Amino acid sequence: MELKKESNAVAIDMLLIVHPEKLRAAQGTRSDPPAEPDARLQRGGGLQGVGNGIQKWQKLEGNDLHGNLAEKQHPQQPQVFTSYDNQGTQLTVEVHPRDAMPQFLKKFSLAKRLQGDKNGNTRPRQPGNKDAHAYPWDRSSLKSMPLDPQQFEKLDTYASQVTVKSGLDELVSDLLQEAHSDLERVRAIWIWICHHIEYDIEAAQEKDRQAFKPTDILRTQKTNCDGYAGLFERMCRIAGVQCMTVPGYSKGFGYQMGQSFSGEFDHAWNAVYLEGRWHLLDSTWGSGLVDKATSKFTFLYNEFYFLTHPALFIEDHFPDNKNWQLLKPPQSLRQFENSMYHKSEFYNKGMLSAQPDVSMIKTVNGKATITIESCAPTLFMFMLNGKQEHGLLSLRKNGMKLEIYPPTMGTHKLQIFAKGNSDIYSSVLEYTLKCTFVDLGVRLPAELHQPVGPSWFSEQMGIVKPSHPDPVIHTRDGRCSISLGVEEGISVLASLHGDDGPITEETQRRYVFQVHREKRIELKVQLPHAGKFALKIFVKKRQEPGNYIFVFNYLLCCTNTKVNWPMFPESFGNWGQDNELLEPLSGVLPANRNVPFKLKLHGIAKALVKGQDTWPLTLNHEGYWEGSCSTAGCQEVYVMVLENANHNFYSYILKYRVNTQ
Repeated sequence: MELKKESNAVAIDMLLIVHPEKLRAAQGTRSDPPAEPDARLQRGGGLQGVGNGIQKWQKLEGNDLHGNLAEKQHPQQPQVFTSYDNQGTQLTVEVHPRDAMPQFLKKFSLAKRLQGDKNGNTRPRQPGNKDAHAYPWDRSSLKSMPLDPQQFEKLDTYASQVTVKSGLDELVSDLLQEAHSDLERVRAIWIWICHHIEYDIEAAQEKDRQAFKPTDILRTQKTNCDGYAGLFERMCRIAGVQCMTVPGYSKGFGYQMGQSFSGEFDHAWNAVYLEGRWHLLDSTWGSGLVDKATSKFTFLYNEFYFLTHPALFIEDHFPDNKNWQLLKPPQSLRQFENSMYHKSEFYNKGMLSAQPDVSMIKTVNGKATITIESCAPTLFMFMLNGKQEHGLLSLRKNGMKLEIYPPTMGTHKLQIFAKGNSDIYSSVLEYTLKCTFVDLGVRLPAELHQPVGPSWFSEQMGIVKPSHPDPVIHTRDGRCSISLGVEEGISVLASLHGDDGPITEETQRRYVFQVHREKRIELKVQLPHAGKFALKIFVKKRQEPGNYIFVFNYLLCCTNTKVNWPMFPESFGNWGQDNELLEPLSGVLPANRNVPFKLKLHGIAKALVKGQDTWPLTLNHEGYWEGSCSTAGCQEVYVMVLENANHNFYSYILKYRVNTQ
């Protein structure tokens, strides 16, 4: 008879007896070949690829990597061979020899080294109860075993620089020069694959293609997801580490929240046996990303998918065999479909949890609230339907709070981004908002950017002890005064923004007037009319070049329709930090009037007001400079000071406009 181990037809002069009940158990458990491939992009989180099939790697090199080699027995006794596929399905065959020569062992002598581990085990043990980790994730580590990626720093540098000289055996041998444990062997192989194997976009888009051979992958250094998984398994077996390829469903680029999974599996990853337990990893998603717009692959290493904690891995990987979840109890496919999906960057950026923990949110009275808890202070931003509008995002010491107000009824896409330790904001969460009611009274200004309100970040930027810690300020008469502590050497700039259409930058600043008081700044604000306004706060170190940096903004609200405040006068650089303006506060003066002036000015010798003529100001016993000026015949009025009596030139400190009507 002829025994076929996958595609290897090995003629054995033996009588085979297949146990019927075990043959039945082995049938009907594999799905059909997977669906058409797709290259998927996980922004900031690595390639999440969908492969074209979980191929049988033993077809490629003439070796059954998942089978069990026969033990040497007495030639007169029947030999029992047990084969396991990726799902752990068992097929047992009894072989009754007609001679004493164990031809089967000779035929598969090459495979013994590939599929046996360093301890002499000839097949990977299937996951059991002791492999199941406690659910849910306990927040202590993203990994399924205690480890610090920094412990691999030297090994990672070495493994990433190893080059292919000849074949796979020599490559693995070179990689293991600096690896002294099974964990380090797996790490060296993982690092090499993630830094050298590119996702083959063109091949992934072909139907009915053959699986990638290891020799072809080494030559082209390209493959797809089952190629990554198969190569990883082969290299681990050569290194003497038990490894399995796990097929299943995945949530990658193109995944729609709440979608159903059925039919063919779309992805493959690996499980490795280390320190008495199975652990999960995905070298495809650890290697890089594909830009959907350009179909270009970029190497972008993602540590998250190395020995990921099973409670986190299950969020985007659902294996065909529930035992490979390594969870107790395991999730159902329905739970996988409906569960909240936290992208890898959610955890890479130090996020711990998010509320609501469901991906579909219904607004209440036109509003939805999202909170995120992080393990360290983190910068966030959001986009609603692709725009940074219609929300109030406030930073907290360990997380953030977002109040979102969809502008229309219907379904909306909400994306939340986090910055972490890098300079790039990465997408960490996505929600679908269903809005059945819109409150037009809460319309927010388009210029209201995040974050709103003072926080740890504004304190870090030099603004401390604000008089208004809350992000929203209500004013009945359209005026308010905000006091901010300012660290030494920090300059503050503020501007007011509404939805009035185009307004010049100068005008936006002149509705805010700054008064310096020792180490604090007072911002006096006058609103031009009722409505909602964004008061933006910028800072800059005085001694450093460059532009002012946006720190946060307040939302100013006024419902009084009688409010109609003019701008403040324009102040110049010589306006001293401790100066104070009492009158006139309006930057627009009436025509043909005598206007009184009263200011507190420090460190000057003389002061005057210049219109059509020049009008001197005198210093009274209270320390205020007082006087008046006629606005007849002029369009502008200036306040000027002489800083030193020995000088003969004056400096402009304030500018008023005269109303021509």
